[in-house]
Amino acid sequence: MGEMEGKVALITGASSGIGKATAFKFASEGAKVALVARRGDILAEGAKTIAADGGEAKAIVADVTKEAEIERVVREVAQVFGGIDVLVNAAGIIATGTIETTTLEDWDYIMNVNVRGPFYLIQCAMPYLIERQGNIVNVSSVNGMRAFPGVLAYCVSKAAADQLTHCVALEVASKGVRVNAVNPGVVVTSLHRTGGMDNDQYAAFLEHSKTTHPLGRVGQPEEVADLIYFLASPKAGWITGISCPIDGGRAQTCAR
Repeated sequence: MGEMEGKVALITGASSGIGKATAFKFASEGAKVALVARRGDILAEGAKTIAADGGEAKAIVADVTKEAEIERVVREVAQVFGGIDVLVNAAGIIATGTIETTTLEDWDYIMNVNVRGPFYLIQCAMPYLIERQGNIVNVSSVNGMRAFPGVLAYCVSKAAADQLTHCVALEVASKGVRVNAVNPGVVVTSLHRTGGMDNDQYAAFLEHSKTTHPLGRVGQPEEVADLIYFLASPKAGWITGISCPIDGGRAQTCAR
């Protein structure tokens, strides 16, 4: 019997990185897990792995930029599992670009994935979360707390995700729903490679990141998943409305 036995967790971005690690963490603690992402084959493998370990999981292919698909996801999870206790918005994208080079198309797409999608998922899931006095954890970034050049739209989207977290937390606190965010530094995932880095560039980026994070290393998805799980667990029952850095000290540094 795990701490989340009988609870239902809906996790987006569950095909890789932080989202996948979070799905496995919740499943290991007894939660029924809905894995949501665009890559159905990888989702199916994740759900199969969880089932092989004695857990219960359902893979749901969906694009969080499309309203009808978000509505379908929430409806399907509630029908299959009977409700929703935890929503983890881990789907996200990054792209390089400055104020001079960021196109409107790139701006809109980043905002749609990183802000609009989580907003509508929260809105659609809220009746179920209120019913079961559940909670939400949004995956933001150190970029939401600090400004970094060359990733303008990403920084703005993560700052918006933090403010979304804080505002919703105040609005639903009286209804028994908690809302928090985690703000990772550089974590070893596929995020930057899907954002345009090739393997050599990414290896150099990770090496350089050892010097920009005071603890001298980058993070692992499982470390962030542990924090997400804690914030969603009863142990964090008196915590709401926070954006919690998990970044090896990165948010404390200044350019030198």
